[in-house]
Amino acid sequence: MLNGTRTCVGAVQHYIERIKATRHLNAFIEVYEQEALEKAEALDKARGNGQPMGKLHGVVVGLKDVLCYKGHRVSAASAILEGFTATYNATAVEKLLSEEAIIIGSLNCDEFAMGSSNENSAYGKVLNALDETRVPGGSSGGSAVAVQAHLCMVSLGSDTGGSVRQPADFCGIIGLKPTYGAVSRYGLIAYASSFDQIGIFGNSVDDVSRVWEVIRGTDEYDSTAIGDTAADNAISLSPGKKPRIAYFKDALSHPGLDGEMAEGIQAYLKQLSDQGYEVEGIDFHYLDYIVPAYYILTTAEASSNLSRYDGIRYGRRPAGEQAGDLTEFYMQGRSQGFGKEVKRRIMLGTFVLSTGYYDAYFSRAQKVRKQLVDHTGLIFNDFDAIVLPTVPSPAFKIGEKTADPLAMYLADIYTVYANLVGIPAISLPLFRHSNGMPYGLQIMTKRFSELYLLHLSNQLMHQQN
Repeated sequence: MLNGTRTCVGAVQHYIERIKATRHLNAFIEVYEQEALEKAEALDKARGNGQPMGKLHGVVVGLKDVLCYKGHRVSAASAILEGFTATYNATAVEKLLSEEAIIIGSLNCDEFAMGSSNENSAYGKVLNALDETRVPGGSSGGSAVAVQAHLCMVSLGSDTGGSVRQPADFCGIIGLKPTYGAVSRYGLIAYASSFDQIGIFGNSVDDVSRVWEVIRGTDEYDSTAIGDTAADNAISLSPGKKPRIAYFKDALSHPGLDGEMAEGIQAYLKQLSDQGYEVEGIDFHYLDYIVPAYYILTTAEASSNLSRYDGIRYGRRPAGEQAGDLTEFYMQGRSQGFGKEVKRRIMLGTFVLSTGYYDAYFSRAQKVRKQLVDHTGLIFNDFDAIVLPTVPSPAFKIGEKTADPLAMYLADIYTVYANLVGIPAISLPLFRHSNGMPYGLQIMTKRFSELYLLHLSNQLMHQQN
């Protein structure tokens, strides 16, 4: 039941009206109005006939424009894929549909999921519904705003270095990045294959949990989707046992962290300690290395993944005069099809993979990643969870950082860690800044312990309320 409606058709109509009324936010690239209404009508009829309901019966979902939905356009918000139609469903989308979810549309994002502000889309920027002069975060900005502005019940995004958690933080909602390998990446347009993960946006932990239970698991089409639940079975959150929580002292004292946010998080951690939680600050000497390591590795993978968009295998052919040779053909097509940020990352990745620089950059970054994985394992020998800020500042103004790519990259300092080591992480909207914008707390647990992470998140959200 939603706003007095008792049918799936009523719910879909409600959201379509909301989408039309907030079109200026630019959250949606395409709305499947007629199709969603037909699906809703079919669900209402089946329910009326006494047929059993799926786990997501009538749940209205939006999809980031990097997830394949058969028979629908998917472009990764890039001009190079303009007009491309998916020929199959992503596994996560297939699982949603099998449990009777209703897909209402595709959602705007940074081109090829590369960005932290949703200002890099071929379809234009997305606006933050709480303050339309500010960014919603990226790259899954449309997915975040769709949930924030109540344009759908839940949405899917992708998280390569914080692209679910950061916009969730900026928009004051919940964003979950699962363990790498917990959700199939089949049908997700790749940015950096060893980092990418499909994530979930919702207004409550329960909503996120329900979707998580549906889309998780192994997949014959994705060998990295191992769906291991051993850690979930090994950890429990009982009423009599308070979790052992670690935070990185260097993170909360970092000069890049907004002072008011640092104070708010420290006060909250003290509150948890007073309530019986074991909260301890620990030394973490890798903080200044994680952003460089992340961008070296992800741009290298992007350079490889995006090489297929050449106007022959994938991507539109160059417009205008015919190219003189194959090299010129590639150059024209990619110059016209890719945006500035995607070009920048492809060039960075090509550079770090080039002869003479591979060992100096890529190999060293891989070694840093291995050390981070090993060190994280040691931390979880002593603690049940790690907490960090999600972002160093609340949502910034549109255009504020577009002229300074380095400042934009450094804004990922707290989120890329979870992607580097492959652990689950969630952003919870617990705080409000004096400028009126929300900011969250990021919680991480050991690999494949999403159930524990969600139970703990629910507990912390209820305590704060």
